[in-house]
Amino acid sequence: MKDFELDSHSPKGSLEDRWTQHKFNSKIVNPANRKKYTVIVVGTGLAGAAAAASLGEMGYNVKTFCFQDSPRRAHSIAAQGGINGAKNYQNDGDSVWRLFYDTLKGGDFRARESNVFRLAELSSNIIDQAVAQGVPFAREYSGYLANRSFGGAQVSRTFYARGQTGQQLLLGAYQAMSKQIAEGSITHYSRCEMQDLIMVKNHAKGIVSRDLITGKLETHMADCVVLCTGGYSNVFYLSTNAKGCNTSAIWRAHKQGALFANPCFTQIHPTCIPQHGELQSKLTLMSESLRNDGRVWAPKRKEDCDKNPEDIAEENRDYFLERMYPAFGNLVPRDIASRAVKLICDEGRGVGHEIDGQKLGVYLDFAQAIKKMGLEAITEKYGNLFEMYQRITSEDPYSTPMRIYPAVHYTMGGLWVDYNLMTSIDGLFAGGEANFSDHGANRLGASALMQGLADGYFILPTTVSDYLAQQKPFDPERKFPEAEQALKAAQTRLVRLLNAPDPQKTPDDFHRQLGQILWHACGMAREKKLLEVAIIEIQQLREQFWQQVKITGTDTELNQTLERAGRVADFFELAELMCIDALAREESCGCHAREEHITEDGEAQRHDDDFSYVSAWQYSGNISLPKLHKEELHFEFVRPNTRNYR
Repeated sequence: MKDFELDSHSPKGSLEDRWTQHKFNSKIVNPANRKKYTVIVVGTGLAGAAAAASLGEMGYNVKTFCFQDSPRRAHSIAAQGGINGAKNYQNDGDSVWRLFYDTLKGGDFRARESNVFRLAELSSNIIDQAVAQGVPFAREYSGYLANRSFGGAQVSRTFYARGQTGQQLLLGAYQAMSKQIAEGSITHYSRCEMQDLIMVKNHAKGIVSRDLITGKLETHMADCVVLCTGGYSNVFYLSTNAKGCNTSAIWRAHKQGALFANPCFTQIHPTCIPQHGELQSKLTLMSESLRNDGRVWAPKRKEDCDKNPEDIAEENRDYFLERMYPAFGNLVPRDIASRAVKLICDEGRGVGHEIDGQKLGVYLDFAQAIKKMGLEAITEKYGNLFEMYQRITSEDPYSTPMRIYPAVHYTMGGLWVDYNLMTSIDGLFAGGEANFSDHGANRLGASALMQGLADGYFILPTTVSDYLAQQKPFDPERKFPEAEQALKAAQTRLVRLLNAPDPQKTPDDFHRQLGQILWHACGMAREKKLLEVAIIEIQQLREQFWQQVKITGTDTELNQTLERAGRVADFFELAELMCIDALAREESCGCHAREEHITEDGEAQRHDDDFSYVSAWQYSGNISLPKLHKEELHFEFVRPNTRNYR
């Protein structure tokens, strides 16, 4: 087992000058030599498409892979609300420094200063890049780009496009990528899924892919590999993510030696349509922007919970976020809002559908906003979201309050990366949600798109070039025995999945059971005893999975059951690590809420003296015995303090 010395390679000196100086110190490849180098980019969401387009435009040979039928169908399109940028058009006090501080504070000071400041610094460039591509951001009457506030901030910095902002931004990145495909610098492979990472002399030099239509396994070699494959919240089975989202690419890299950081940091999004049945397989995200004008409330009295909301008098309504957090009200960060909703429902004051004997929902009410701003104004801002809600629930949010409940959304954990976005494996980079993020223990709303595009357009082109400048181009004609070994290992894994000794249950059956265990033990609330029990239950269920998983068909054809089985197998291993990580972190911070470490006011109780570090886990050869490495977090420019949104 390789030992690691964790070095973030964060620059020194003035915070404002670090990225500029780092770029200046980075090596570059002669433009005439760039065509000699090949870069593999796995995943074509915002981070992947932006990185591929940029690297292709620079002159490198780029190979891109996605499991969807088209790069433009990446999960990035699901982001509805907007993207942050420190433009300060409203003169309400925003700045790069404020965005930097809000991000650190929102993440409960569990992120690197250097990375976070760079992200804030690049935010304005991202907006400019998107505008130059023609992304149809909403505009004010004056012509300025319109923006609004999101949870965790008191300033308007969230830029948005009508419809789904993520979709518009992805189309911008996709058209930049398509241009390079047309010019021949990018070769794209759709309906292909990465099966494993190919290592040559401790360097990442390629991948094994599976054609999801034919089942054919192939090896692809390159000078370096970039993973932009998104997050892993589907480990919970029920999440806001698209059903295809998974952890397999980064997990296979983890088992080849890449450290996995902060796996237990999973974000709970407060404004989702509540679950309505046990057989549901997807939760619907509702944009957090709704909290700008909608008021969140629940009945004060349990006996009112079965009434129509219109029949509950104003004096019997509890606007609990405004009551508990008067300074921020509905705009408190996602983790705080989510825990508050859970508290209300645990008290028996939830509304809507009953799940496991408990009503899981509170109201998001626009009646006052419509009265104040007018129906036309509300329709202009939220009409598409209202229409989506009505189609799913058959309820009209213009006349009756929406019902919302928190759901698993973004993941702040992922592959550990340094300042260059390189993992602990030489030549393996991770961008966007696939890395352990600049957000810390919680993410500010509208910052995911910001990170993906910052990584793809502005950071990876510099850092990948710096790495390649120090490498000799590989010989494309050379045969690598390591590639053949990786191919055989991938084939063996598929055969094992197809030939369980006692096939009885589908992958989805096992996934649903796993999700329930994980949600109760490592969801919105974590507790030592529950985590210890969950680890044993996951181990037992995983053993059962390999004995009883039932997969029809073969591995030489389109076989979506086999696809799901491979991903669920990885989820089983990740879920155990998430619980191990949550058990080891004896504190509460951000979205990691340990019941044993909550203040009298019900807030997260951090223990900075003992846990101000990134937990980076190394695969030891035994899933149940990972090795912990700690990257200590040092704060030179801000002083970690207790978050206060009251």
